[in-house]
Amino acid sequence: MTVLRKQVIGVRTFIVLSTVFTVFTCIDPYKPNIGDYPLIMVIDGLITNENRSYTVKLSYTTQEIDSVAKTISDARVSISDEAGNVTNLNSVGNGVYQTDSLSFTGVTGKSYQLHIVTAKGEEYASDTCKMLPVTGIDSLYYMRDEQLMNNQRIKYSGISIFLNTKKGDSGKNFLRWEYNETWKFLVPLPTSYNYINDSNIVLLSPSDVHDICWRSARSTEVITGSIINGINERISGKPLTFIAPELSNRLQIRYSILVKQYSVSLREYNYWNNLKKMSETQGDIFGSQPFAVLSNVKNINDPEEQVLGYFQVSSAEQKRMYINFMDLVPLNIPIYHYGCIRVEMNPSRFPKASAFAIPPTFDEIYQMYINTGWAFVMPVYKSSNIGLDYLVFSSKTCANCELTGTSNKPDFWKDE
Repeated sequence: MTVLRKQVIGVRTFIVLSTVFTVFTCIDPYKPNIGDYPLIMVIDGLITNENRSYTVKLSYTTQEIDSVAKTISDARVSISDEAGNVTNLNSVGNGVYQTDSLSFTGVTGKSYQLHIVTAKGEEYASDTCKMLPVTGIDSLYYMRDEQLMNNQRIKYSGISIFLNTKKGDSGKNFLRWEYNETWKFLVPLPTSYNYINDSNIVLLSPSDVHDICWRSARSTEVITGSIINGINERISGKPLTFIAPELSNRLQIRYSILVKQYSVSLREYNYWNNLKKMSETQGDIFGSQPFAVLSNVKNINDPEEQVLGYFQVSSAEQKRMYINFMDLVPLNIPIYHYGCIRVEMNPSRFPKASAFAIPPTFDEIYQMYINTGWAFVMPVYKSSNIGLDYLVFSSKTCANCELTGTSNKPDFWKDE
């Protein structure tokens, strides 16, 4: 390619495939001088009666809203039970400490205490927490629903998922729920060919075409409830989550939700509810005023030191539900649309930068689109099947599902 041809192609690329945005501002950012304040330890730990490793996460709060929390990876962390047995947790980095699933499992009815010793010799301990029994999950189900989203401005149609518990034990039962979502999805314009040059475009093997993937997400909201015998013997119709198919590809093919139900003490129940109130505070002078969300962990030598987070000791029950796309057709809810752009380009269709522009070759068109963030999808040949007609391009997330998910099917997944 001559120097002149390279310059012409560069001009075309600049004019046709790029846009420059220039933002001017006369406002300097304001950074208040908040001064020095002590770092506050944050603890996130949970042990259950499930046969798995348990984790405790340690970090310090930060002064900057957008800064990354400072993790604590050089502490000694252990869990003791009422009989004096001590289990040491192993540091796996980034402030995470884990138990060995082969040597320690929580037992319903026993009491446990968390112990932490920092590298500076500061000692922390939780209250002694009893692992209370948990009532079972009776059923999960879904119904068509409508909810206001985007700051209560737009109403979306979709489905809400609900839970029914079994009858509670005698007395009071305080519960908390978490869920893990996993869904199978399909990208509309998968890359099916490997472009080498205009005379050598190779069809990919099915294993190399990343069109179907799975994606997972964990719940982030606080969900609690209580069963009080003589008033309500079980919980019915507890809302867990709402899915708007216009906003997510969760319901595109097949969706799974695994719900975990935990037993909690009255104190932990109040902790989670206070935390929820804090997160829902609107922030104006008429909203709820901030208040301390008390932890059950204290500095042994300085009980007045503020500590955030909670050491959770809970029995757990879980239940999984699958939802197929065809199950939702009778509900007449919207369908997810990717909004992908499909570009079909050949030398004659390429926009001219000037009246005397030299038409690019297929190889040059391919390089231009790939170098500006597009994905090659496939070639299209002329009706005589001799010679290229045009090349098809799309955005990368519409051509490769592994950019937003994984093509490895989860071990638990059942297709039907």
